[in-house]
Amino acid sequence: PRASRTVPFLSKVTGVPMVTLATNAALGHSLAEQGFPSGLLPNRPLFAVKAPVFSMAKLPAVDAVLGPEMKSTGEAMGIAQDLATAQYKAFLSTMQELPPDGAALCSIADADKAEALPIMRALHGLGLTLYATDGTARLLRESGIPATIVQKLRDGHPNVVDVIHAGDVQLVVNTVSVGGRLGGDGPGVPLRDGYEIRRASVERRIPCLTSLDTARALVQALRAWRREHRSQVAVLGEYVGSTVSPGVRA
Repeated sequence: PRASRTVPFLSKVTGVPMVTLATNAALGHSLAEQGFPSGLLPNRPLFAVKAPVFSMAKLPAVDAVLGPEMKSTGEAMGIAQDLATAQYKAFLSTMQELPPDGAALCSIADADKAEALPIMRALHGLGLTLYATDGTARLLRESGIPATIVQKLRDGHPNVVDVIHAGDVQLVVNTVSVGGRLGGDGPGVPLRDGYEIRRASVERRIPCLTSLDTARALVQALRAWRREHRSQVAVLGEYVGSTVSPGVRA
């Protein structure tokens, strides 16, 4: 983790001024002299989630898929007394709009289909209509989950990009196919379709998830929102001090 981003996050969550402590320690003052004894601080009854912020829409032709290089341009923090609500706040802060209802487009690589099935089942259970490419739709139907098939780019209209630009979907889950070549026919076609799906999502400001771990976390967050239909709001000091006032809600 980058210290320039992680240290402020940790300081806010723990209430420990880490930069000040480190500076004073470098100047010869021990932690004990600064009022911090050895050992671990007591646990706090809260969860904090750090989520990246991206500016893909401002960068033409950039693929939204993530890799080892850093593409985020900022971060947001969601904080709550349970993990799912903290995740919901983090998603709400970093995505253009969370889909409490509507539809999701699912295009899942073959290697990820088994892992993705429970996530897609959960999205359907949350009331989202599912659009899917042929292979993913076949898996859903075989599992008793209704899905509307959308064409791949080379197969006509309406295709995967058409439903995004038409505003028919409010969420995209697209995992990356490995190998092949971009463009033309053959094994590279899923790669090209995946790029066009992700790019169209960015341009339409529709949340696009390329990691099943993130999709799973979003399901948990949406379940928390459906359960509460509201989030507790408090200033950071109240959370850190564990004195969240009951009844303050949004």
